[in-house]
Amino acid sequence: MSSESAALDQLRRLWRHSVWADAELLDALRQSSVPSVVALREYAHVLAAEELWLARLEGRSPRVEVWPTLALNEAAALSDQVRDGFDRYLSQLNDAQLNTPVGYVNSAGQAFMTPIADIVLHVALHGQYHRGKVNLLLRQAGEPIAPTDYIAFVRGVPAARS
Repeated sequence: MSSESAALDQLRRLWRHSVWADAELLDALRQSSVPSVVALREYAHVLAAEELWLARLEGRSPRVEVWPTLALNEAAALSDQVRDGFDRYLSQLNDAQLNTPVGYVNSAGQAFMTPIADIVLHVALHGQYHRGKVNLLLRQAGEPIAPTDYIAFVRGVPAARS
């Protein structure tokens, strides 16, 4: 296996972790006695950022703003759309495309060219950062958290919740 094949396999695995982690967090928000508006907004941002980056990769406009206000059912629907879109995109991606630059303009109006591999890695890291914030908000509200550590995903065993 070449190092590029390993890189593509790892990016796909990181995306599968993101899908799992998004679902774990959605379940926690659904089980919450009164879902925090702030926690839900943070979770919606995770999904919206995934959608934004997918749109950039696909060369289209995003379906939602980057900080949307979504109800739980709307967040679940967006999660499904983004999951399906990234699954399709990553399944068609090949090793030779990983370093292909994608052009886009950020929210500050700055133009960038970023390789596909760096975008997919960013999606995984950005999501995990904000999922941690959602768990902090849940914990502060006295609600059960949803540990989304990568190691829990690869082990297939839930992480400690305290």
